Amino acid sequence: VQLQASGGGLVQAGGSLRLSCAVSGERIRDRKMGWFRQAPGKEREFVAVIRWSGGQLYYAESVKGRFTISRDTAKNTLYLQMNALKPEDTAVYYCAASLGAWSTLRDRNMYNYWGQGTEVTVSS
Repeated sequence: VQLQASGGGLVQAGGSLRLSCAVSGERIRDRKMGWFRQAPGKEREFVAVIRWSGGQLYYAESVKGRFTISRDTAKNTLYLQMNALKPEDTAVYYCAASLGAWSTLRDRNMYNYWGQGTEVTVSS
């Protein structure tokens, strides 16, 4: 599985960005696709996950109500719409793919394919 993230940039607090992740490879329909982020000096943390075949979504509490994860199966693209951005959202954002059980998908160790990351900077 190959993942290519894009869409990061510099935005003021309160603004919006949409991240994209182009997905290709085997068993895409069977996978769960997640977004993680890593701020400087911090561990990589879970942001959101979606079942590629549809239906289930899950968000970290810190982004619930502000971020929306979605996917376009015709374009094989994963998205993360980020609204009401805060300076604490500043991080490198990564897309990732997993075949793991739904209950385990906040754990970055359950993802075995990762994109290269796209940097998001939110200024105050």
